[in-house]
Parts: sequence; structure tokens; C-alpha cells
Amino acid sequence: MVLSSSRLGTETPTFQDLIADIKRGVIKIPQFQRKFVWKEPQAFKLLDSISNNYPIGSLLIWKTTVKLAAERNIGNFKLPQTDDMTPTDYVLDGQQRITVIYSSLGAPSQEDGFAPGYDLRNRQFVLLNETESTVTFPLRWLYLTTKLLDFRTGLQTQHDAPDLQSRLDELVDAFTKYKLPVVTLKDLTVEEVCPIFERINSSGTKLSTYDLMVAATWSQEFDLNGQVDQIASTLRGKNFHKIDPDTILKCLAAIQFSSIRQDQIINLRQLSKEQMSILVSRTKEALLQAVDLLTTEFGIYSWDFLPYEAVLIIVCYVCAKAESPAKLNFTSVRQWFWRSAFSQRYRVGGENFVSKDLADVSNYILLERGKAADFGVPPDPSVWSKLQFRANNSISSAYALALASLKPRNITNGATIDVAIALSQFNKKEFHHVYPRAFLKQNKIPGEQNAIANICMLASSENKLISDDDPKIYMPKIIEALDSQAEEVFASNALPSPAQFRYEAAAFDEFLGERCGIISSLIGRLCQGH
Repeated sequence: MVLSSSRLGTETPTFQDLIADIKRGVIKIPQFQRKFVWKEPQAFKLLDSISNNYPIGSLLIWKTTVKLAAERNIGNFKLPQTDDMTPTDYVLDGQQRITVIYSSLGAPSQEDGFAPGYDLRNRQFVLLNETESTVTFPLRWLYLTTKLLDFRTGLQTQHDAPDLQSRLDELVDAFTKYKLPVVTLKDLTVEEVCPIFERINSSGTKLSTYDLMVAATWSQEFDLNGQVDQIASTLRGKNFHKIDPDTILKCLAAIQFSSIRQDQIINLRQLSKEQMSILVSRTKEALLQAVDLLTTEFGIYSWDFLPYEAVLIIVCYVCAKAESPAKLNFTSVRQWFWRSAFSQRYRVGGENFVSKDLADVSNYILLERGKAADFGVPPDPSVWSKLQFRANNSISSAYALALASLKPRNITNGATIDVAIALSQFNKKEFHHVYPRAFLKQNKIPGEQNAIANICMLASSENKLISDDDPKIYMPKIIEALDSQAEEVFASNALPSPAQFRYEAAAFDEFLGERCGIISSLIGRLCQGH
């Protein structure tokens, strides 16, 4: 996009002019700007620069008659609304600076917020609530002529009155004559403004699709933020309330347009209030069904444990299409889920790939079109001895879910493990290295210590009992203590059979080789929908 000169303006208003526009409600902060975050030392440094006539940068303003339903005021100060015909100046760059300037110079004296003064004797900016000095000038009196003159007259009682009055005059002169460069973008659309904001924003803030939609939804009759919050709140009891707002938008677009492409998400703006309300209701119901399905079928107990965002979007779409859980072919659901999870189908591909899968997965589950292998094949058994078990790794999540499907029992005492605790937030304390890492490191045993094949579930209290013991010693003791339960307990953890595998003599690489085969068999069964 090339900006013509007619759409780009420059000027250098005084602070008094800017403050007047702020008080009239003309200058606002768009919702996609981050909140005011400056600390007092930063604000004092800005004021000091102004008092010394140093440059403090420029403001970038977007002047438009488009009224954004979601917008921030200047800091904590509630400002008046403008009518639909009056252009609004949205601050794209310089929010922190203009907030300090307004709070310091333009806010009403009695208002809360950052209220600095200038200590004339010590020549420094201070907070008024931290000093009672009669020689500290409140900056909010700068444009209040009567208060300014009364304060100046009051300085005559000081022994160094001429110096203090001179310093006050210099301060007033510096602030009243200071002109701040302002660059104004005129009549650009939201879609044109957002890339500019991303490029110039000093914090490196990148706008998400959700931010763009919030900015672009200017209907006073429909609050997108409120609707998204409502959907998220519905999922609170199911530990999915931390769902990303972008994901909810994608679910809305998927159900409405059978696509999650950004242009389709933005097309949600074209829906009427009534259409959007119906869509929100459908999406909310479909998401509830999707979360229930993911929890009951696959043990996904929270948003944090979801292997891929795309999984929830696709299940939500399928539930909306099915209209009733009874119409779902659960064998097909399981085949698709486990194959896509272990083949890491949604690690790459983007919105076009997922949009295509909306139709493909829906046709497979609801109409039995296509075949299971279309969604991926299980990895080679050897990978389980090489891939690391990590909390932020989707295949590790899938492996943990596969273990949970066996209803594992503690290898130490045979007690059933509460997989909801282990899976709710990927609690690492509930996972155990069969060959402890400290033991492997201490004995300089080669191989991937944190390999997925070296991990089983174990309650944290039992984990501590094993600690860093040699498996050639602790495993035979465990097997003996479990007695007749040993085979069943070890099978519930996808561990080699105590009757067929010599734990008392096996080397680490032998264990990994044996376990890889067992894990591969488990995953094969899951991928068949069993």
C-alpha cells in the first residue's frame, strides 16, 4: 500500500491543543493498543526531556469517522463520546507519552492518576502525594491562570523567591511553547491501518485476527468482546476457559463459512446482530459438545493439554454439523484423532489446510467418506527412543493421552492413578523416568535420557520413593511386591512383561527397544479406533 499525500498530514500542535482535543473526546486509544504500562521513572524522564526542550518523538494518529465500539480512553480517565459525524483521532504510536502528558498537564486537579509536581528548589519532578512542599508546583495548574498566578505570588514568602519565580517561569515557558510533531493518517480502513500499526509499534506488538475483528466491529449493538467472553465462561467448569479468543473466532467462522481463513473470519462483520447471535449460540453449544467429547474419549481435561488448536476447531465444526452426538461415528472420531495426533498433522499447514480438513473430517465421521489413512499413519517404532518427552510438545501430549487410555496403575503399589490430575495441566510430577536421568548420567550410560519410551505415569508421592535408584535393583523389588498383580500393572503402563523381560539384567538400550515395540502396538490399536 502506497499512501498518497492527501492521506498523510503533519503538524506540530502545542500540548494545550492536544489536551483540548482529548477533553473533547476526539483523541482516543484503539482497543488493539496495549494498556498504559509506563512506570513513574519513565514518566519523570519524559517530563524532564520536555522541560529541557529535548525531542520526545512524534505521535502517529489515525483520523477516521469510523467509530470503534471497543476503544480505550487516555489512561484511566473517562472522556466524552463524539457523535457519528465527528472524526476521531486514534493514537497508533505514542500512547504512553500522550497519557503522561494528559495526566500531568490536562487532567482535573482532583482526579486520581499520575499527578506530578516540579520541586523548584531541587529542580526535579516529584509525585505531589509524596511531598507537602510549598515550593513544588502542581503541573496540572499549568493552564489554570488563576492558580498559576496565585502560586507564583505565594513564592514571595520564600527567602530565595526571585530564583524560584524564575525557575517557575522557565518551566511554564518550556511546557507551553513545546510543540509535538504529529503525523496523521486520514480515512484509512481498519485493514489498512493494522499493518502500519504492527510495523511502527515500539513494543513489537503484533495484531492477532481477534484484535483486528475487535477493532473492526464498530456496531454499538454487538459487543464481540462480550460474546467471546461469554463463550469462554461457558467452558470454565470444564477447564477450557483459557481458550484463545482467536480460536473462538475460528470456530465461529468454521461453523458459518466452513473455513477459518482470515478473510472469512473478517466476513463475520457482515452478519447482522440477529445472525451473529444465532451463530454465537450454535458455536457455544458445539464447543460444549466438543469439549465433552475430547474429555470423555481422549482424557483431554484442559485447554493446556490440547495437542493442537485445530483439533478443537474441527471437533466443534463436526459437532455443529452433526447437531446430535448420536450421529457421530465414534470409531471414526478416534481413528482421525489418534492418527492426526501421532502424525503431527496440524503442526504445519495453516488456515487453508485446516479449512480443507473441516470438510474432509466431517465427511469421514458423519458420512463415512474417505479412509483412515488419509489423516496420517503411526510413526516408526524407533522414534520413541529418540523423541524427547516435553510439556510443550504435541506428540508428547499425545503419548501421555495414549498412556492414560490404559487406565494406568502405580508400578510401586498397584493403586489406580488419577489421570485427570496428571493430564489437567501436564503435571510433570506425575510422570516418571523408568531409568532415572540422574542414574543414567552418573553411570555415563548412552542414549536419550528423556526419551518418550523412558516415561511412564506414576503418582508424584510414589515417584519420590523411587527417586534415582538403579532400575536393575528397584524394578525386581517392585515386581516381587506386586506379586500376582505385576503383569496387569505393568501392562497398564505399556511396560515390558515382568515374566518375559529381565529387568534385573537389562541394559538401557535393551529396555528402550522392547518398550518402543509395546508403545507402537498401543498406538496402532488406537489408530484403528479401538
